[in-house]
Amino acid sequence: MERDELSTAQLRVLSHPMRLAFLRRLREQGPATSRILGREFELDSGAASYHLRRLEAGGLVTEEPGMGTQRERWWRAAAGTLQFDAAEHEDDAMTRQYVQSTVLMNAEELYRVAADVPRADAAWLAESAFIDLRIPLDGPGRRALRAELMAVIDRHRAAEGDPTTQIRLQIYGRP
Repeated sequence: MERDELSTAQLRVLSHPMRLAFLRRLREQGPATSRILGREFELDSGAASYHLRRLEAGGLVTEEPGMGTQRERWWRAAAGTLQFDAAEHEDDAMTRQYVQSTVLMNAEELYRVAADVPRADAAWLAESAFIDLRIPLDGPGRRALRAELMAVIDRHRAAEGDPTTQIRLQIYGRP
C-alpha cells in the first residue's frame, strides 16, 4: 500500500504541535468544525480556524462535502496515513521539532492508555503485546528491519476491520 511521504511544506505546517494534534484528532474521530476543535483543545474558534486553514494550505485537511453551512465549515483529514522519513528531509530545526512533537504526542497517549489499564477489558489485554526488546542493529540492519515491518503493516492495513479499533506502533531506535 502506498503511503504519502510528508513534503517539506507539510512538515512546516505540522511542526506546530497544535496542528499535529488537530490532524490526529480528525483522522481518529472524524470531521469537526473549528468551534468543536477549539472547545476540545481549549482554544477560541478563531485560533482553531487559523490552524485549520494552515492545515488546508498544506493539503492535510479538506472541507467535508455535504456538511456545514455558509458560516460553519466541517473539516476532515485528507489522508489516513502520512509517513515521515527523516532521511528524505534536511536535518534542520523544523524536522527535529516535528519529530519531537510526534514523540511527545505519543508519550501523552501512552499516559492516557496507562490510566485506562485498570478498567480495560480482558480481551484488550489478551490482544495487546508489550514487548521490552532491544535488538543491537547497525544502520543497514535498522533500515532492513524497518522495511520488513512496514511491509507487514501494509498487508494488514489493506485488510477490512472495525474502523473504531486502532493499533499503535512506533519504530525507532534510541538516539
